[in-house]
Amino acid sequence: MMNRRTTLTNWASLVLCSTLSVPTWAVAAGDESSAGVREALAKGAEFAVSELGHPGGFANNEKVRIPLPESLKKAEGFARQLGFSKQTDDFILAMNRAAEMAVVEAKPILIQSIKQMGVRDAVEIVTGSSDAATQYLRRTTSDDIAARFLPIVKQSTSKVELAQKYQKFVGGAAKLGLVNEKEVDLDNHITRKAMDGVFLMVAEQEKRIRKDPIGAGSALLGRVFGNR
Repeated sequence: MMNRRTTLTNWASLVLCSTLSVPTWAVAAGDESSAGVREALAKGAEFAVSELGHPGGFANNEKVRIPLPESLKKAEGFARQLGFSKQTDDFILAMNRAAEMAVVEAKPILIQSIKQMGVRDAVEIVTGSSDAATQYLRRTTSDDIAARFLPIVKQSTSKVELAQKYQKFVGGAAKLGLVNEKEVDLDNHITRKAMDGVFLMVAEQEKRIRKDPIGAGSALLGRVFGNR
């Protein structure tokens, strides 16, 4: 009897050949895979937003904490040497606070992508790499999340007074030629890093589900991922 991976792989090949009829067993396997992958992705999206979308979600997590842009690294070192570590830390904290405020906007976009996922995508995810589901979400949602994040980040940076903190941080450094203020786009930097954090959290949850699908609390996940 073929194991689940072999069955699903064969089924995926049949789907790609439009001239062949799909057997009943293949349709059933594909349907169950779709349901299982959607459940796993929904759990990943929920986990990412709950982990990151609160005070400290980025700032207190070394895996996703947003650093200064590379263009400000020289200014950071200069500021700390002159005893302005607190101002520097306040500036970095403000960036992370803005990301924490914005990240909740990712959830509806992720959920919509999950709902639109096709059976072929589900089979490729089940038979794919340990982060295949995360890669699917990144591929299908990055543009929409970036478009949704950016205006929220801009609003959030205003709430945490990032502009004022930025001026205090880089003002002297700019005068000394350590940084070109026109080259620093903080909103886009925060948006990109916030997205990276979301997908990192989704990937971590995906790996946990693949490793212990029953422990994730779902018999369906156990059937779909348990025999891999």
